Amino acid sequence: MSLPETIACQNRKARHEYTIVDTVEAGIMLVGTEVKSLRAGKGNINEAFAGPMQDALHLFNAYIPEFQSKMPFPHETRRPRKLLLHKREARKLIVAVTKDGMTLVPLDIHFTPRGIAKVTLGLAKGKKYHDKREAEKKRDWSREKARLMRDKG
Repeated sequence: MSLPETIACQNRKARHEYTIVDTVEAGIMLVGTEVKSLRAGKGNINEAFAGPMQDALHLFNAYIPEFQSKMPFPHETRRPRKLLLHKREARKLIVAVTKDGMTLVPLDIHFTPRGIAKVTLGLAKGKKYHDKREAEKKRDWSREKARLMRDKG
């Protein structure tokens, strides 16, 4: 029997703020207390983003709080964390970010059934204000349509 994937934290605003073109799952290098903190469900990636640093992709501005106040060597809460990808995949994403003007947005951090922490990254383009309104209109209309269909039987 395999365990389901458990989501430690997710960025709910990402799909509203950006148009997600492609998604990629990457490993993330964490220290022990960060893993414990994420397993407890404490973590925030709402303001986080990924980008190149020293020929590798890193996750910046992700907040993972200290596990306990009395730990002897606490970790830094907003340090850049290295993302683990194949070289070809990482190169493709770095080119998309630097040349095409796209953004790498973390959509969620989850644990696999084996207990390994993974980040789902979305290769995204920023939405304009009118695009957001258009998406909201479509969502409202589909909700209204479903309600009408349900009422008619």
